[in-house]
Amino acid sequence: MKLATCVRHGAAFPFLGAQLSGKQTLLDLRSAARSAGDSGDVFADMLTYLDGGDEALQRAHELVEQTDRPPESAGVVPVGDVQLLSPLPRPRSIRDCLAFEQHYIGAMRTVAKWKLAPLAGLDRGIARVLGRGFLRPPKVWYERPIYYKGNPASVVGHEADVQWPSFTEKLDFELELAVVIGQTGKDISVQRAREWIAGYTIFNDFSARDFQMYEMKGRLGPAKSKDFDTGNVLGPWLVTPDEIDDPYNLRMSARVNGEEWASGTSGDMRFTFEEMIAAISQDETLYPGDVIGSGTLPGGCGLELDRWLKPGDVVELEIERIGVLRNRVVRPEQLSAMS
Repeated sequence: MKLATCVRHGAAFPFLGAQLSGKQTLLDLRSAARSAGDSGDVFADMLTYLDGGDEALQRAHELVEQTDRPPESAGVVPVGDVQLLSPLPRPRSIRDCLAFEQHYIGAMRTVAKWKLAPLAGLDRGIARVLGRGFLRPPKVWYERPIYYKGNPASVVGHEADVQWPSFTEKLDFELELAVVIGQTGKDISVQRAREWIAGYTIFNDFSARDFQMYEMKGRLGPAKSKDFDTGNVLGPWLVTPDEIDDPYNLRMSARVNGEEWASGTSGDMRFTFEEMIAAISQDETLYPGDVIGSGTLPGGCGLELDRWLKPGDVVELEIERIGVLRNRVVRPEQLSAMS
């Protein structure tokens, strides 16, 4: 099942919708539940639905199955009549891991090229001959998932404009897969961790790379370089696990203004989401609505390519079985001119 938080054009309040067969219509779950005689309160918003656990999921499936019928049925809304928001407009938390080794190495090579170009070239040459260069993550990276915490108040969704921060000239996108937690848990085992996944979505973690290089000289962070309004984008759907047979074999790609900048699969992750959940929940409670990002696909950002966004660029991230997440980056003065 594909779930979305969306708003009808001209309406003031969003609703929780489920995509119906044919993909051209959505079911307003709360309206459909009320029409069926329920209160529908469990579908008031995505967080309330997630708090409802398996019972809410089962009821949503029942309503979708009952409503696979003509467009005039109660609660059925054409997709063209709505704007898709972030499926989870206000996550309870965001933790973003760094699970792809080649992304780490690619980023290191770019930074090495800036500081000492022959070093980056030598590493690439050794990798071509031996299959592996000498630039690699520190030992701790191989021992357990590492992550930073993002700002859940800065989340926007599909087609939202991303505001270019005033403190950067090197704004970057990041192509990531993310999971949303669906139940409360602590000290969760790897073997059972998939039970805590309510669904999968696309995550674009926008980053001010020049400021990131500056602030991380203090050996803490990233912080402000990833902490600005509209800097975290989720969407366009939250896809329930029954729709995705293997989350570690999904095709992923990134396009800027229609040109493909990166492609690959989720299969190159050093740590699985189950391992991330187990590590993060050690002596710490996870809650429904917590978001965990995979980190960037190898090649899935401008930093690795040493290629940078410009104001007005449109970034599209696509992940198989989830969809396309599209955003435009805009300087504040551009927004003022358009208003």
